[in-house]
Amino acid sequence: MNIVKCQFCHSEDSRVVDSRPTDDGASIRRRRECIACGKRFTTYEKVETIQLLVIKKDQTRELFDPGKIRAGIVHACHKRPVPASEIDALVSQIEQVCYNSMQREIPTSRIGGMVMDALRKLDEVAYIRFASVYRQFTDIPTFMHELSRLMKENSKETP
Repeated sequence: MNIVKCQFCHSEDSRVVDSRPTDDGASIRRRRECIACGKRFTTYEKVETIQLLVIKKDQTRELFDPGKIRAGIVHACHKRPVPASEIDALVSQIEQVCYNSMQREIPTSRIGGMVMDALRKLDEVAYIRFASVYRQFTDIPTFMHELSRLMKENSKETP
């Protein structure tokens, strides 16, 4: 933890006069007043995130990139009636779950599972598109098995 020092007299005693989020929402701007000299100065606070690594199928590791999740979802939702705001919300939700897990490494299988679960609720065609790539359907029977499983589950949900 860093101690905030007045930039004028270097005193460690200050009080917060005003706090507000920055325009991008990524940090908090705090207006402070030094108790010792009475001058005001501004500080910015940002949440420190852990460096999250993704364990790929071949066991290699790379930095977590929510842009890749977004690209996969956008591709699956191509020409579907899914608003960009819902895609953004979905990516944010998955990113939040990954960081909140407090694990430093997360397998792509877990991320892919989260994406498939969410897409299944959002748009079934997008779900099938994503699943066909993610699960690497190599033949028609495997693809048909997934479709029939989805259809069975849907018939159970609707009375």
